[in-house]
Amino acid sequence: METEKPTEKKEKKISEKEFEKRVLELAKEGLTSEKIGEALRKEKIHPKEFKKKISKILKENDLYENPDIKNISKKLEAIKVHYEKNKQDKRAKREKDRIFSQLRKIKKHFGLLEEKKK
Repeated sequence: METEKPTEKKEKKISEKEFEKRVLELAKEGLTSEKIGEALRKEKIHPKEFKKKISKILKENDLYENPDIKNISKKLEAIKVHYEKNKQDKRAKREKDRIFSQLRKIKKHFGLLEEKKK
């Protein structure tokens, strides 16, 4: 009796151009470079097999947005909405101030914050 091995799916190798095209499609859906990498791995496309990094492809096409800043901004918006509805929530007020400060620090680190001139 012969034991049959389960047939393994052969991964289709895609070209560099197809990889870049797929990255740009995902970026236009509003995903950050981190999320694009996750989505590609779910599709059995491993970004490390290609020469260019995802963030470099996005920068070349002016679609790059810093994931740290985007995530913190999203969190700040959610806290602001909650605080507007719940003015009595002192913890939310403190959290809003803390996250705003965090966003300001990270923008300053990346040189995106314009300093006030005296």
